[in-house]
Amino acid sequence: MDRERMRSPLGRAMGLGSAKEGAEHWWMTRVSAVALIPLTLWFVASIIAHTGSDYVTFIVWLRMPLVSILMVLLLIALFYHTTLGLQVVIEDYVHSEAKFGALIAVRLGCVALAVAGILATMRIAFGG
Repeated sequence: MDRERMRSPLGRAMGLGSAKEGAEHWWMTRVSAVALIPLTLWFVASIIAHTGSDYVTFIVWLRMPLVSILMVLLLIALFYHTTLGLQVVIEDYVHSEAKFGALIAVRLGCVALAVAGILATMRIAFGG
């Protein structure tokens, strides 16, 4: 069945869904999930490989440029994906005046956690 025939004339003209941003949100969730797959596998494998290592060995490993970059990318993808997922949960299940506050709190919380993780990684990477 042709997708264009199923859309309203206004929907065909504008090229947007009823929420006007649902497709973008859906795509960003999928893109961040795909980015998380190799980053998470790398992180888990690295942690397993460093099981039993002492603190100094772990810090030396985290100071490697590629490792620091991958850690920052993991933090960005993880908290972005978390923000998108929690936004959907709040929009679907919170039906009160608290919805707006909850959305703001989730975004600010995820940004704060991402920034804290990135700063901690950079401090270790640059020897601060």
